[in-house]
Amino acid sequence: MSDESTFQVQFWKLTKRTGRSRPWGVRWRTAGREHSEWYATKALAESFRSELVRAGRAGEAFDVATGLPPSLTRKRGVGTFLELAVAYVDHIWPTAPPNSRRAAVVNLAAITPKFVRPLEQGPDETDLQRLASTHLLPPPRRDEALSPEDRAAVSWLRRASRPVSDLADSLALDALLHDLGTAADGRAVTSSTLDKRRAVLHRVAGYAVDTGVLAANPVTGRRTGTAQVTGGVDPRVVVNPAQARQLLAAVTYVSGRRRSDRERGWRLRAFFACLYYAGLRPGEAQQLRDTDAKLPAAGWGELVLSGSLTGVSGEHYNDGLRDPDARPLKRRRREAVRRVPAPPALVAILRYHLDRYGAAADGRLFPALSGGRVRESVYTRIWKEAREIGLSPAQAASPLAARPYDLRHAALSSWLNAGVPPTEVAERAGHSVKVLLSVYAACLDGERDAYNARIQDLLDGEA
Repeated sequence: MSDESTFQVQFWKLTKRTGRSRPWGVRWRTAGREHSEWYATKALAESFRSELVRAGRAGEAFDVATGLPPSLTRKRGVGTFLELAVAYVDHIWPTAPPNSRRAAVVNLAAITPKFVRPLEQGPDETDLQRLASTHLLPPPRRDEALSPEDRAAVSWLRRASRPVSDLADSLALDALLHDLGTAADGRAVTSSTLDKRRAVLHRVAGYAVDTGVLAANPVTGRRTGTAQVTGGVDPRVVVNPAQARQLLAAVTYVSGRRRSDRERGWRLRAFFACLYYAGLRPGEAQQLRDTDAKLPAAGWGELVLSGSLTGVSGEHYNDGLRDPDARPLKRRRREAVRRVPAPPALVAILRYHLDRYGAAADGRLFPALSGGRVRESVYTRIWKEAREIGLSPAQAASPLAARPYDLRHAALSSWLNAGVPPTEVAERAGHSVKVLLSVYAACLDGERDAYNARIQDLLDGEA
C-alpha cells in the first residue's frame, strides 16, 4: 500500500467487451483515479466487485494508487513490486531448477531497486541489490540476522517500492525499462543482460496477471528503445584449431596454489578438451563417467551423455546446501541420452587422463580433489591463466576464447564451416536446427571466399 488512502470511492456497473479472453470488467475510482480489472466470467467479476463494495461499506480506506482496500491487499499478499517479486520467487522455487532460481533472483534483485518512489535519500543501489539477492528474495536466507545498517536499507526499500499497479502506467514502465539498461554503478549493461532482465520482468508481470493483481501484462510488446540484437555468438571469441591446441597445451602449465594441487591444470586438460573436440557443455563434461566413454585404441570413439552436473550457490537450493545438482540433458526428458562422436585427438587425451588419474568413486572423469564437483570459479580461473600463457598479449586482451564455454562455440562453428549438415551438428550439440543457425550465423564464414569468387566472376563478366 502507498502512503495515500481515501474514503472517496465510486463503483460502476460491470462492463463487457467483445472479442477478449477476459471480457467482464470491474471499474471503480479512488479519489478521482480510475481502476479496472477484467475476468473471464461474469461470476468472477461480480465476486470481485462485491468484495470491493463490502470493504467500502465496512469503512475501509482504499489505497489511491492500487485502488484496493487493506482487506484485499492482505488477501492477495501483493501490494508493492518488492512484494510481487518475493511472491513470484516463492511461486517458482519448489519446481524450478537451481539455475532458473538464480536467474530469477539475480535479475529481480537488479530490477527491484530501480522501481521505487522518491522518498528521502535512500541507500546506495549496490547495497539494495546485494540485500535483495542475498536476503530478501531467496527463501532459505530470509530469516538470517542483518546488521543495523542493512536493516535500515531493507526498511527503506520496503517503504519506497512502488505499487504493482504502477507497471500499468506507460510513463513509469518506460522509465523502468530504460533503467534496466544500467548497472547499479551507472554503467551500461550488455544487450544480453538487458534481454534477461526484461524477460524476467515480463514473467513477473505475467504472474501478476495470473494472480489477479494486474488485468493485463503491460510489458508485452513494449519496446525498450534499444537496437535489436540477434543473440548470436561473437565470431571474435572463436578459436581456430591451432589456437585451441595451443590453449589446451597451456592449461598443463597452470598449477594450483597448494603443493597437493600442482597438477590441477593437467587434471583439467581433458575437461577442456571435451568442450572443444566434442562440443560438450561444461555441466555435461562434469557428469561424464568412465562407463559413458567408448575409447578405442585407434580411430574415433563415442561419448554417451545422460545428464548435466551443474552447481549454483547454496541459497538457490531447497536445502541450502552447496551440492551439485544433477539435471537431465538440456530440454530433454530425464531418461534421454545424446551420443557424441569423439575424434581421435580427444580419445587419446581421455585415455591418457584415465591412465594417469583414474576416475572418481562414482565413475566421474573430472572430480575435484575433494571428490565433489569442480567449481566454475576454479576452472574459469585456470582457463584465465592458460590464456595468459598460450596467447599473445594482444590476443589475451581480446575476446578470443575469453570463457571456457567459448571452446564449445569454436567446436560447433568449425563443424558447420567444415560442411557438416546443420541437422547433424544440432544433434551432436543438443540444439534445435533453428537455434543452432540463429546462434552461429555470424560464424559461418567458411564459404565466404567461394561466394566472393562467384560474385567477382559475375562482375568481371559484366565488365
